[in-house]
Amino acid sequence: MWSPAAILADLDGTLVDSVASSERAWGALARRRGLDEEETHQFAMGRPTRETIALLVPEDEREAEQGQVDRDEVDDAGSVVAYPGAAELLAGPIPVAIVTSGSTELATSRLRGAGLPVPEVMITADSISNGKPHPEPFLLGAQALGVEPTRCLALEDAPPGIESARVAGIPVVALRTTHPDELGAATVVLDSLVEAVAHLGG
Repeated sequence: MWSPAAILADLDGTLVDSVASSERAWGALARRRGLDEEETHQFAMGRPTRETIALLVPEDEREAEQGQVDRDEVDDAGSVVAYPGAAELLAGPIPVAIVTSGSTELATSRLRGAGLPVPEVMITADSISNGKPHPEPFLLGAQALGVEPTRCLALEDAPPGIESARVAGIPVVALRTTHPDELGAATVVLDSLVEAVAHLGG
C-alpha cells in the first residue's frame, strides 16, 4: 500500500480518455498545415498547446492556430470519458492536484464532460512558464498543496510528464494508456488507474 501525502495527477490519458477528442483537434490542424495527422497528434501529447504550435506553425499564424485548436478541444469536451477509478481517486482522503498541459478552460470542460469534480488545485498551461518535461508544473502542484515534492506521488501516462515529475524529485506511477512502450523512466508502471487506486487503499 502506498501512503503519499498528496497526489499530483495528469489529466488526459490518466484520469480521462480524451484521445479521440484530441486527435480530432490536432488532425484538423495537421490538415490545415499539410502535416501528417498521426505524427502531429503524437507530437502534441503531453505538451502545452502553445509550445506545440510554436514548433509547427510560422510565428505570424500561431495565435490564430492556437485559438482554433483550443476552441475545437473545448467544443468537443463532452465526448471525453472518465477512466475507471478517477472518481474514487478525486473523492478519496488524499489531497489531489491536477497537473495538466492543457488550459484551465479545457481541463475544467473535460472534467465536467466526464462527470468528474473539479479539484480546488489545478496546475495548467495558464499557471506556468515552462511546460512538461520541465519540472515546474509538478513543483508548483506540490507547492500549491503545501507538500514537499518527495512526499507526493505523480500519476502520468506520457514521457514528458514522467520526466517532469522525475526531475522534480517526485515518484511517478505511469499508466499504460497512451504510451505503453515509453514508460521506462517511471518509478512504477501499471496497466490502469484502478490498479493505482487499489494501491492507495481506494
